[in-house]
Amino acid sequence: MLIQKTLKANDTLLQDISDYCKKISHSNHVTAISVFENCRAEQTGANGTIEVILVIRDFQPRLMSHVSALHGRNIVTFVVDQWVFERDIERGFLGEASVGTLVFPHTVLEGNHYLHGQEILLKKRLILELLENLAIGFPKLAERIRIKPEYFMYEAMLSRVRVFPPLAFCAPHLLEPESRYSETLKSYWEALKQLETEKQLVLSDNFITIPKKFILKSNNHRIRLVNISKNAPRRIFTPVFELFPQLLNFFTKSMEKGVGLQKLMLKDKNAETTYLVDPQEYVLIPTANGFVSLADRIGIDEFARKVLLNDKEGDIFVKPIGGAINDVYLVEAVTSGQKNRVLVKRFRDWSGIKWFPLYIWALGARSFAVLGRSRLEREIAISERLRKEGFNVPRILHVSHSQRLIFMEYLEGENLSNDLKRIAAASSKEKVEKELAAIGKVGETLAQVHSLGVALGDTKPENVITDATGKIYLLDFEQASESGDKAWDVAEFLYYSGHFLSPLRGNGNAELVGSALIQGYLRGGGDPEVIRKAGAPKYTRVFSIFTMPSVIRTLSKACRDVGNPN
Repeated sequence: MLIQKTLKANDTLLQDISDYCKKISHSNHVTAISVFENCRAEQTGANGTIEVILVIRDFQPRLMSHVSALHGRNIVTFVVDQWVFERDIERGFLGEASVGTLVFPHTVLEGNHYLHGQEILLKKRLILELLENLAIGFPKLAERIRIKPEYFMYEAMLSRVRVFPPLAFCAPHLLEPESRYSETLKSYWEALKQLETEKQLVLSDNFITIPKKFILKSNNHRIRLVNISKNAPRRIFTPVFELFPQLLNFFTKSMEKGVGLQKLMLKDKNAETTYLVDPQEYVLIPTANGFVSLADRIGIDEFARKVLLNDKEGDIFVKPIGGAINDVYLVEAVTSGQKNRVLVKRFRDWSGIKWFPLYIWALGARSFAVLGRSRLEREIAISERLRKEGFNVPRILHVSHSQRLIFMEYLEGENLSNDLKRIAAASSKEKVEKELAAIGKVGETLAQVHSLGVALGDTKPENVITDATGKIYLLDFEQASESGDKAWDVAEFLYYSGHFLSPLRGNGNAELVGSALIQGYLRGGGDPEVIRKAGAPKYTRVFSIFTMPSVIRTLSKACRDVGNPN
């Protein structure tokens, strides 16, 4: 329990607060007294309000407030029945309005053992709620993120500020170095270790990870509705509890210094910007170069100068290279005759007319991730998983989540669509053996990815690159998922490939492409039923708008005939 220094120094004031509380209680049993210094002199220009929580057993009425002045300080005492207090700890009965000061550094005047136990119970519940929020907000990435304990501490504090913004002005603890929180952080560690024992989370190397079972449970629709509903009591009760202490502080400051209401804002255009800790700084996501904070805000130019140029003098060239739905850039940094390249994707939201045609195009066959943040999350999660499983994918070098930017390795190689064009122009199979072998490798790789339970979601030939050694690289995982449609992956590759093939030469080339992909898929251990499903009309109709009907029929028949003895 962190004792507030200014209060501890004034033992007489603390004793008088304790005596005052016992006077309020009359003959009732005092369970606990907690003191929170709402504003110190350096924040208000005067001695700020002291907020006291007085817990009394069998208190009637259940809630009451008292206002007094002691030693020139405003004292606001909230008297709460022990049963109500414990229900607020246990399930947020009052939206944590009667227990919220326990998440800030505070002073315990009575009932230290009792309040410590209740504080741990409160923090265990808050930690689980915050883990649920992360699991819901990052369903594809949650299992791979790493969380520092500081996240829970700062997020618990700032959640109260979000509900009642004036707290940002009068809660100095939010604005000070984290060294001040060593004792507060210890209580979170205690809560985390208890939750680990209960198998609610995993603690490893001072990081918290979210178990898959917890993530699946959190994304249950009923649980999500319950989670959303938890904010309602906070929004109702917290402002009511905090309004009067903050008004006292405001009017005290206004009278003494003539400061207007705008000073209660987090930023004032004529004043220095106040820095509040961003809790997302302590939530980390994986990249090939290690973990990156969700709070990272690096832009393209800054990344190029810091990482590619290593803060040395040089030239930076940013070249747009396409992307109908995302912005894609090739970034080159040139210094001392050396050239470093990265590929950058900026994930935009699809909205209104932009994605409606895509939805109509694939209606009944598959659904698409629409939100930019959701697609970025999938890209990171699936790319990192495949990379760790040994698949050839471009390394993710950095992520700027707030800017929706992913910086990834630039690959030298040839797009597979060029192989298909050569197959389309070939007069015989012998002239395109190399190209057909590459398609066979794609089939093998696709089957191996599917064996992990992963569907890629966007398997156009353009999303496959072959390097000079013939190695196959997979690209673009923003529509990938661990519960997706594997048959769509096969269908999209085949039927999209088909629009490169002209039926004027007959459908022999389509048969070659279909056979190469299917044989490779089966050779890689793929399920024949996935191939057969890819021949279904619900897939063929989607691609009929840009692939000739005879080519689609040829490829569809090749899929349906897998395993057919005839």
